[in-house]
Amino acid sequence: MEKIAIMCDSMAEISQEEATKLNINVIPMPFMINGTEYLEGVSLDNDTFFKMLDEDATVSTSQPSTAYVASVWDELLEEYDTVLYIPMSSGLSKSCESAMVEAEKNYKDRVFVVDAKRISATLRQIIYDAMRLRDLGYSAFEIKNILTEVRSQSKIFIMLNTLYYLKKGGRITPAAAALGGMLKLKPVLVIDGEKLDKYKMRNRSLENGIEIMIEAAKKTILEFKEIDGRTDNIRYEIAYASRSTEDALLLEKRMREEFGSDINILIDRLALAVCCHTGEGAVGIAVTKDIPDKYTKKVFVEDDKSLKAIGEYAL
Repeated sequence: MEKIAIMCDSMAEISQEEATKLNINVIPMPFMINGTEYLEGVSLDNDTFFKMLDEDATVSTSQPSTAYVASVWDELLEEYDTVLYIPMSSGLSKSCESAMVEAEKNYKDRVFVVDAKRISATLRQIIYDAMRLRDLGYSAFEIKNILTEVRSQSKIFIMLNTLYYLKKGGRITPAAAALGGMLKLKPVLVIDGEKLDKYKMRNRSLENGIEIMIEAAKKTILEFKEIDGRTDNIRYEIAYASRSTEDALLLEKRMREEFGSDINILIDRLALAVCCHTGEGAVGIAVTKDIPDKYTKKVFVEDDKSLKAIGEYAL
């Protein structure tokens, strides 16, 4: 059976410590803060990052160099047959496209780059899916095709505490930010596929924002129900940009009241590359459809030469 290395970047909200436990590789996203380069999860943690934001530091994100990414591939290919690389969405960074070009040019049939069209909690979820499919015996090529098929079946709704960082990043005009600040707006945004966009801009309180996100999640679940008639295979995540978990726990309480006290909810911090645009105090819901049973119930038989898939789920 093919020995596959799984690799992502820190936009997936997987720490270096967790990556070691999961036996995957996480490329740290680089940041320039006041002219100094930092690496997420290596030389930059959440508390330090938010402290720098408090001090109005000049922060910008970058992308890992193609040469560095390729060097990690080279290292992995000494031990593994193939590498499956799942970076942040191509809609928000050129790193995915650069990796695809490099893989096609110099690593054909050895490195497979997946444009998952996801970030943050939903990117983390598709990494877990990749691990699951690998352990079921799929090849890197097959996993890439499956993940590409299901990549659009997720959405994130996120409420901001301030418009300041959207203005600073040029995503809204100074006039709109000033008006929003005067009205004390806490806008709800949607991350759908490859872009961050407006959802409800006129929200003014945490409690009301939570209700807006709950209703948005319910509508998304109904959309996903049309895929297979099911709502029992939805995954829920909460992501927050804060040094405190208070708002995230309040959101969890409302989600359990609405969707069931026994649902599994993954709670984690937002990736710092997203926090650059949200600032501190953002909190959000992610809903993701599980990968279809036709792929997770794959059956194998062993012959004299190799493991081969059989039945209707063989690719």
